[in-house]
Amino acid sequence: MKVAYCVSRFPAASETFVLRELNAVADLMPEPVELLSLFRATDSTVHPEAAPWIDRLRRPGGVDSISALRWWVVHRPTALIGILLTILTSNARRPSVAIRSLAVVPLAARHARTVSELGIDHVHAHFATYPALCAWICGRLAGVSYSFTAHAHDIFIHQWMLEEKVDDASFVVAISEHNRRFIQEKCRASETPIEVVHCGVEPARYPFAPRRPASSGPVRALCVGALRESKGHEVLLAALAEGAGAIGRIEVSLAGDGPLREELEREAASLGLDDRITFLGALTEPVVADALAASDLFVLPSVVLPNGDMEGIPVALMEAMACGLVTIASRMSGIPELIVDGETGLLATPGDAGSLQTALQRALDAADEIDLVKGRELIEAEFDIARSADRLVAMFERVNA
Repeated sequence: MKVAYCVSRFPAASETFVLRELNAVADLMPEPVELLSLFRATDSTVHPEAAPWIDRLRRPGGVDSISALRWWVVHRPTALIGILLTILTSNARRPSVAIRSLAVVPLAARHARTVSELGIDHVHAHFATYPALCAWICGRLAGVSYSFTAHAHDIFIHQWMLEEKVDDASFVVAISEHNRRFIQEKCRASETPIEVVHCGVEPARYPFAPRRPASSGPVRALCVGALRESKGHEVLLAALAEGAGAIGRIEVSLAGDGPLREELEREAASLGLDDRITFLGALTEPVVADALAASDLFVLPSVVLPNGDMEGIPVALMEAMACGLVTIASRMSGIPELIVDGETGLLATPGDAGSLQTALQRALDAADEIDLVKGRELIEAEFDIARSADRLVAMFERVNA
């Protein structure tokens, strides 16, 4: 059996979960896994393990894409017309989405040619937006089966053609039970199986060294996430600035980069937090592991945006729990499936600086209540990428059979 993965861009520094899954699945497959990308990568930070995939990456150019489109016009005109009509009719009230989707068609047509030429049996896409659209087009043109993994914004916000993509898929992967229910609600008429397969980490890469914040002296907290609105960094700064007593001992390192960096730096300065906030920039996975090992506490105060966008289950939380850190996150989406408040970690109300202060104070005053061993065991049982890869490969094989 031959499988191809489809993504928007590769490499993407914030999508280590895709790289981990690629490696884990490739180790289990008898044939090489192909990697299809739609757009040019924009990140300057590249994880070392992405290098071998970059050498094999297939990303079509403009000339090749138009040539492939012409080939399908000759050989599968009815299928191609059906694709174009579906895109136009499904997005009749969203002209900008229709235009962007039509722009993907030539790229997907080139990938469909690649799928046919290489004898690919199944295409699996990450994200329900353009990658799933590409997989859907490959299915229509090349006659192969496909599936896709839905994460967060790609279903919470961008639901265009979601029903069509779900209906024609062999199966859909949701990264949490919350997401599975969400997709089922949006696609009630679909009979396509929706399976929960968690994104995961390699626990062996994160030595378990349980630790709790000291009762005195500085507390080194780490926050890992792109510097964008959904991560809730502003809430964290407000909680640190307004928090009294022991919260003043917390010093936070922010790992990640993004459009809000300058704004957050100014905010930290205006709140008098210059000496307690360190901006580390984008880090590779090994450097993040080192930062986790040097920390006393982990916090990621994700928020729900006004348009309804929110996190899925951030992989950074899994990494922190695997290391044995007391972990604080927001009570939203699938996060409570990983962090059970007061047991495997602490939860705060999204966007509420006061609630986050309370959680931070609990982490300092009652850290002994958190069962760090239970948190590690949960990671090994439900969020180990090897186990997730086993399930995915079994699904691929069932489709092929």
